[in-house]
Amino acid sequence: MSDKPISPLRRRMIEDMTVRNFVEETRNNYIRHVRTFTAFLGRAPDTAAPEDLRLFQLHQTQIGVRAPSINGSVAALRFFFTVTARPPRDGTAPHVRAGAAQDPGNLEPGGDRTAIGGGPRAEVQRQR
Repeated sequence: MSDKPISPLRRRMIEDMTVRNFVEETRNNYIRHVRTFTAFLGRAPDTAAPEDLRLFQLHQTQIGVRAPSINGSVAALRFFFTVTARPPRDGTAPHVRAGAAQDPGNLEPGGDRTAIGGGPRAEVQRQR
């Protein structure tokens, strides 16, 4: 183990993951994804704005990061911002979601609901 000091923010994230019984591999991956985002950002990750997250996802796509890795970073950053960084209640915190560049637009009844989590199965369940 390294004698290098751990930042309070990283320590808190590790504690948050430990309390939730994340396996070691997941903890390591989440820390790696947040570290990569921090390097891209050039400052503490808890200072990120929503546009920073969008630019990071765009950057990942442009350098050829594959979808599963981008999804992993989305999960890690969502955990970081919703649990560890604990966003303020005024709605100013970044919103992290997969497919952030997609806009479901105005959906008409019977339209494609897959973009908002509906899909055929949900439609069948609503009819019952």
